[in-house]
Amino acid sequence: DSFSGPVCDRPVMRVNNPLVIVMVGLPARGKTFMGLKVARYLRWIGYTTKAFNVGEYRRRDAGIQKPASFFDPENDEAMDQRKKAALTALGDLVEWINQDGGEVAVLDATNTTRVRRELVFDFLAAKGIRVLFVETICDDNEIIEANIKEVKVNSPDYKDLSMEYAIEDFRKRIDFYRKAYEPLSEDYDKRKSYIQVFNVGQRFIVNNIKGHCQSRIVYYLMNLHVRPRRIFLTRHGESELNAEGKIGGNSNLSPNGRAYAQTLGEFIVSRRDELPGLKVWTSQLKRTIQTAEMAGLDYERWKALDELDAGLCDARSYEEIQQKHPQEFARRDQDKYNYRYPMGESYKDVVQRLEPVIMELERQHNVLVICHQAVMRCILAYFLDKPYHELPYLKCPLHTVIQLTPQAYGCKIHHHAFGIDAADTHRAKPEVVDLDRSSLDALSTLPPPN
Repeated sequence: DSFSGPVCDRPVMRVNNPLVIVMVGLPARGKTFMGLKVARYLRWIGYTTKAFNVGEYRRRDAGIQKPASFFDPENDEAMDQRKKAALTALGDLVEWINQDGGEVAVLDATNTTRVRRELVFDFLAAKGIRVLFVETICDDNEIIEANIKEVKVNSPDYKDLSMEYAIEDFRKRIDFYRKAYEPLSEDYDKRKSYIQVFNVGQRFIVNNIKGHCQSRIVYYLMNLHVRPRRIFLTRHGESELNAEGKIGGNSNLSPNGRAYAQTLGEFIVSRRDELPGLKVWTSQLKRTIQTAEMAGLDYERWKALDELDAGLCDARSYEEIQQKHPQEFARRDQDKYNYRYPMGESYKDVVQRLEPVIMELERQHNVLVICHQAVMRCILAYFLDKPYHELPYLKCPLHTVIQLTPQAYGCKIHHHAFGIDAADTHRAKPEVVDLDRSSLDALSTLPPPN
């Protein structure tokens, strides 16, 4: 299956014409890494996006565990099979755009020759589809070797084969690709839209970028790196309003919340040697600031990390909201992602204001983010590639640190729980969401009292 990650079927953003991001570059240069990251980012901000990996089509049609000689440009039979796989992927890609309303597709392949790129470009242009080439160029042997060992040897092409054979064969495959490789050229490709990325973010060449979507993609790519890092997400310690079963507000920490802050400080201090240059970010609300200060941590405040604004329902319990605004409460349950509180915000609004935070998280090394439930859900959805309808229901309990370790094609997640009592603030979606539902139905999924 060529599909990678969930497709967002409710676009927040729209493109005037569909766009295909065509990856270019030798094997083990980070094409798939970048292509999947861009697809995940675009889904998160609301573009209907899907990645098509030509290698998967080739394995399906021509079989797996092909030797390096299969990729020799002078192997005419193999070249025909590889071209067929590329055309099949392109056909599926166009069908997805036309039939399923796709807005941005990623064509993940080497596309190392001008002939192949012209074939792809002409095929798409004839159907009114715009093309953005993204070429990854890398001469840093450390990056290349790490990519070969950590990613390529785990490919289906080398399943059940020895590490030594896989590495040797894959290096030969790269040599065959290098024989025919023609990088994008400022002279030959000057009218095409492209970005060349050198050594995974060391340097960039940007050419003829058109439109808002392409600009956002380029900006995003210019913030990526592959250095090992860890991101820690936690909510503030339990607040006084949390303990009372109320949402939002700007209250102080409860006694349990203060105990968690101290424990959080000990947890971070015990790992300082593993986390060089750790940055700590909080919102501008008291409960996150108090958590950082009681933890003994230096911190930076971000307005963008403030909790979702509940507007007229701020600092109220769910019972109060149901009593005073029952239809608003039901409308939120019908579409929690898009619903906007009167004089407040929606989850969609929070995602949009968190985009600069995501960009900075991609640029940084090790970061601890002390934030809020809705904000943490939005950040988690980005790193874990969760679809919009799951985002508002991700579990982010108080007094828990979620550790994220970005990896080549995904993100490893680990929960650290500390056994300090706190209110349960997770409310699942009720079965009944009709506007005229009973209070019993509306409050059926309330968390148990503290």
